[in-house]
Amino acid sequence: MGKINVLSFEVANLIAAGEVVDRPASAIKELIENSIDAGATQISVETKAGGVTYMRVTDNGCGISEEDLPTAVLRHATSKIRDASDLDAILTLGFRGEALAAIAAVSELRILSKTPDSDVGHMLQVRNGEVLSLSECGGRTGTTVIAEQLFANVPARRKFLKRDITETMAVAATVEKIALSHPEIAFTLVCDGSSRIETSGDGSLMHCIRALFGKDFAGKLLDVDGESGGIRVTGFIGRTDNVKANRNGQIVFINNRYVRSKTVSASLEQAFSSYCPAERFPVCVLFLTLSASRVDVNVHPSKLEVKFTDERPVFEAVYQAVRAALERNVSRPEMEPPRQDVRWKDAYAPAVAPKGDSLSGRQFSIHTEGQGGGFFTMTAEDYRKAVTQGRMPGTEGANPPAKDIPQAPVSHAPSSPPAPDPVPSPAPDTQKGTPEETPAPFVPPEYRIVGEIFNTYILVELPDRMLMIDKHAAHERLNFERFKEIQKQSEKGQQLLAVPIEVMMTSSEIAALESFRTDLESLGFSFRTARNTVWVDAVPDLLKDADVGAILQTFAGQIQDATGIPSLTRDLVFEKALYQVSCKASIKGGRVYTEEDNRWIVDSLMRLPDITFCPHGRPVAMEMTKHKIEHQFERI
Repeated sequence: MGKINVLSFEVANLIAAGEVVDRPASAIKELIENSIDAGATQISVETKAGGVTYMRVTDNGCGISEEDLPTAVLRHATSKIRDASDLDAILTLGFRGEALAAIAAVSELRILSKTPDSDVGHMLQVRNGEVLSLSECGGRTGTTVIAEQLFANVPARRKFLKRDITETMAVAATVEKIALSHPEIAFTLVCDGSSRIETSGDGSLMHCIRALFGKDFAGKLLDVDGESGGIRVTGFIGRTDNVKANRNGQIVFINNRYVRSKTVSASLEQAFSSYCPAERFPVCVLFLTLSASRVDVNVHPSKLEVKFTDERPVFEAVYQAVRAALERNVSRPEMEPPRQDVRWKDAYAPAVAPKGDSLSGRQFSIHTEGQGGGFFTMTAEDYRKAVTQGRMPGTEGANPPAKDIPQAPVSHAPSSPPAPDPVPSPAPDTQKGTPEETPAPFVPPEYRIVGEIFNTYILVELPDRMLMIDKHAAHERLNFERFKEIQKQSEKGQQLLAVPIEVMMTSSEIAALESFRTDLESLGFSFRTARNTVWVDAVPDLLKDADVGAILQTFAGQIQDATGIPSLTRDLVFEKALYQVSCKASIKGGRVYTEEDNRWIVDSLMRLPDITFCPHGRPVAMEMTKHKIEHQFERI
């Protein structure tokens, strides 16, 4: 008897379902993408027990006709593509025709749908892949899909699901990303009766980010908008004071599809080099728009991974757009005063009214926690009423939160002669720019050095804010910029080696170097290859012989993984070599220096407002606005 079995249709369906739907979040992702492809402008999601026992996705899209409903739950049934040529330029989120069939195979499924030209809607009932009934029903134009008891017929898979709260978080993360990809669609998510997500659908990406992640996160973003090689890069990146300990904050969309891309992540992180600490990762919400023929989304069942016909233009487009956004940014991190986030019971207990009429009109501020929290100004009389009536802060009797007032224009004063240069540092009368540019006349903002604390931090008063400058970090960055300019002037040549450097590499690494030979030679490398050996005859100026093998292996690895290109990697290697030099040449925190030294640091920093972080990613200066200081002292 033969050993090879032909699996039944039911078993094959269950296997396919496991590839497409491995948890409630993946089922909801597929259903929402169908709603988007149907032209919906409103999509609501509801789950119970993390989506395991109940999930519902409702949209106002074009609906499914009566005759198409039974076909919709068959494998490889789709309205998105017709033949193989359509796979070369996929414009829809769904295209395989597997999602509904997969969900129907492992749940109790109901699909209620109505098309605009139909007087009534229709409901299809399916249980574990078997169609039970098709009947008329009421309802508005659009589709509602309800799936219950997910994986009830596949207990082996169900036991691998996480706790309900974990599955709920996965659902919320999925809906967040899809909501960001289409800010023109209004999304709602209700989990176990509680509203978790609600976006307006007004088309503003920033409004969507604020609704999902809060105003504090949104307030620390930089706008990105660039185009290179036919690839448009738009969206937002986190400021250098808005980073994470992992890559979970990197959200990338390609043609409005959420993906995970090593190429994009590597380009983003290299652009943040010298702007972000080494152990931290930048955050982003980035959209890449390119021809559908240049990207293949049909490489994984979940459609989260993509392949590019050529990774290099993608890497360069992201790098250039992100780096430009960072270089345009002149904002400095804000010093956040300590806030006491108090709950209602803490804020208004004990219930004792203030004594004395003289206090009845006195105002005070209280901060409420939660997504809608804010500062509310209340009188003592309002306080008494709130205590006796049990009201929450910010409702009756409370004024709206104070709005940030426009910042006063900064006045300017004529430039005074620079103080003597006490330490190696850039010339104080120059600005950053290409050597061909003529520096514009510099007019520094009016400022006053208030003093220094701990022999480390210089306090500076400006018309509308105060700065606290880390003198070592500031001087380190100033030195770094000067050394970079010196390096650019000296990297013109190539150093020939009397004895070739021999580097052992794998055949795949050598093939990667050969594919970028022209780029490497333009950087100053000259090399020969044979089997598993590379002989290097010449290297760029400033590159030490001992580093040649390591940098070539780095080049090869990044080319193979599509996580870098030689020119940028070379620049980063040289930059990192300057970090230590810049640090050692800088004045030290905790030591006493003259007032002239401190003034030179401050004056140089005022001339270069885009210097906000040291080469290691630490803040050069922190600031606090006059408005925020007065608010803390309850003067406003």
